[in-house]
Amino acid sequence: MTQRLLALAAALLAALPLLLGCARAQGGVTVAGSTSVQPFAEALAEEYMRQHPSAVINVQGGGSTAGIQAALTGAAEIGMSSRELKPDEQAQLVETVIAQDAIAVVVHPSNPVGALSLEQTRQIFSGQVTNWRAVGGPDKPIHAVTREEGSGTRGAFQELVMGKSDINPGSIVQDSNGAVRQVVADDPNAIGYISLGLVNEQVKPVSVGKVPPTHENVVDGSYALKRPFLFVQKGPQSAAAESFIKYTLSPEGQQLLVSEGLVPAKK
Repeated sequence: MTQRLLALAAALLAALPLLLGCARAQGGVTVAGSTSVQPFAEALAEEYMRQHPSAVINVQGGGSTAGIQAALTGAAEIGMSSRELKPDEQAQLVETVIAQDAIAVVVHPSNPVGALSLEQTRQIFSGQVTNWRAVGGPDKPIHAVTREEGSGTRGAFQELVMGKSDINPGSIVQDSNGAVRQVVADDPNAIGYISLGLVNEQVKPVSVGKVPPTHENVVDGSYALKRPFLFVQKGPQSAAAESFIKYTLSPEGQQLLVSEGLVPAKK
């Protein structure tokens, strides 16, 4: 899996210079990285380009680590990350918090389990608990679904939920929040974790530690599984990149993100 991830990241980084060159040739900006941030950046870019017909904002996925590397190498003017930067990354990059997001633990809508403790969640994803009966559900095997290594969502989940426990290597691995959501939506015995902003009627979010993952609970701080969505940059940026970031942080840009299910960067 690590080799596959490295190959995908390498392929993305190899392709980004061409994409960046094309975007710059059109007076545009390449934004690359976290697949959690990607759909929200795409929504921002679509509205920004509607208001600025000559602008070109090219949004690419690839994962937080790939996005950070793209910003570090100059392959993208703006990297996207859904995890905190590491100290060595902070020393080289300027980060902008564009919104706050929560990680929602989700199950199939037919699953009667509606709440888990933090410890139960940890035990499920570490492989210690393998049957729904152990947490108040039916006598059925648990199919845990996780993100790939290098994913910002996985990194945040590891920090916020797993602590020193490892995610069970036998878990089903998917390379995007949307893919995790689809697997859970198709499997009554599955459980996964995704961005709260991407929760829809296909899956059911469960309370963790007696607190449901709602926008209000993220805002007031009672729901603990939250992380920042970041734009990261290295060095002086083009006027086009700065204009797009300024729009993202504007009241209009922040309201767009709120309408998409995120919490504004500043309360």
